[in-house]
Amino acid sequence: MVQKWRFALLGVLVLFVIAACSGGDDETSGSESENGDGEITLEYWQYAFDSKVTLMDELIEEFEQENPGITIEQTTFPYDQYNEQVAAQVPAGRGPDVINLFYGWVPSYVDAGYLQPLPQDAFPHEEIEDEFFPLVDATKIDDEYWTIPTAVRTLALFYNKDLFEEAGLDPEAPPETWDELQEYAVELTERDDNDVLVQSGMAWQPDQQGHHWLRDGLTLQAGGEVLSEDRREVVWDEDPAGFEAFEYWLSFPGELGTSEQGFYTDDVTAFVTENAAMNIDGSFRVGTLQSDAPDLNYGIAPLPAQDEQSTNASFWTNGITADVEGEKLDASIKFLEFLTSEDVMERWLDATGELPAKEAVAMQDEFVNDELYGPFIESLPYANAHFFIDETGERDLVIEAANKVLLEGADPEEAFNELVEATQALYDEYWSDK
Repeated sequence: MVQKWRFALLGVLVLFVIAACSGGDDETSGSESENGDGEITLEYWQYAFDSKVTLMDELIEEFEQENPGITIEQTTFPYDQYNEQVAAQVPAGRGPDVINLFYGWVPSYVDAGYLQPLPQDAFPHEEIEDEFFPLVDATKIDDEYWTIPTAVRTLALFYNKDLFEEAGLDPEAPPETWDELQEYAVELTERDDNDVLVQSGMAWQPDQQGHHWLRDGLTLQAGGEVLSEDRREVVWDEDPAGFEAFEYWLSFPGELGTSEQGFYTDDVTAFVTENAAMNIDGSFRVGTLQSDAPDLNYGIAPLPAQDEQSTNASFWTNGITADVEGEKLDASIKFLEFLTSEDVMERWLDATGELPAKEAVAMQDEFVNDELYGPFIESLPYANAHFFIDETGERDLVIEAANKVLLEGADPEEAFNELVEATQALYDEYWSDK
């Protein structure tokens, strides 16, 4: 009987050893050579934006032809589901190897351990800082670059030339200063006999580009700052310029009566349907207007300025998730180098309306002198990308402050001070364990 148990025990141990050995082989092939034949498959995620998805399909096909043995599988999600999918998949060791994400999400992704720093032998810091626009510094955390963009976006003033002419304004002379923007907005606004807004002189939507315009455009134009240099303190209220910008921003739906939140659904719809004469929007909107409103007669100009010139810049950026290693990491680096090549940057502008992230590519004469993209590119040298520690939370606080004034009749200065205090609380929480 004892002999039988010894044989049985020996059999179990043999099976355990065999299983352990085969398990090790599977692990190696799964992380590096997926099929054991040198083939690498990378999962690439980005949010669902038609022009980008179509272009990526073309780029992936070209990359695979140039790099036999590497296959890229693209997966997309709607914008409002993106972070939820990342949070569900990445911690479980599933999901993307290479990911495209909004730059404002990078601090929280780094904090959650979703990303790994870009390898400095492939992406030297000196090279990034020499070749890319300085705004990419917004994703440099703990002295590491965690992502690298293909393209960037700036904000500018879109204006309807036909509505300018109807109001007696020169369609080739858009407003250049804060005062002129207010004067034009009033001239272009129409209300009926019951004082109902019929045509908005200036679209105004804080949950779209409006909060960026306030933070990186108006505040800096007035001579203020939102954050301290070390990004730990909210200094928005330390200079009168901060409140001056907040008051000016609110003047359009407030004392001037030229604007309403949600007018014709949102600012973009109001402008496209010619129910708003002017709007602050990004270069990425050009492609949409060309496809959805080909007959719209509009112009684009740099943001009207005050004491200084400034505009908001933002970007979607590419990173490698934390657990990617070995041959997959090598393939991921190769794919990122391809996505940030000069050729891809030029094609990205044509296909999506987003501007090349490298200065030498963006500042070529053909782009600078372009009637539609020129004003955005002209603004890049003074563009600012706010360092978000919680993009959604910071946006919601701006909207809440605006609504307190516009809907609840709160004192603007009190609402502004509460905005600063609540924003500082977000930063205190973020930095508390660092």
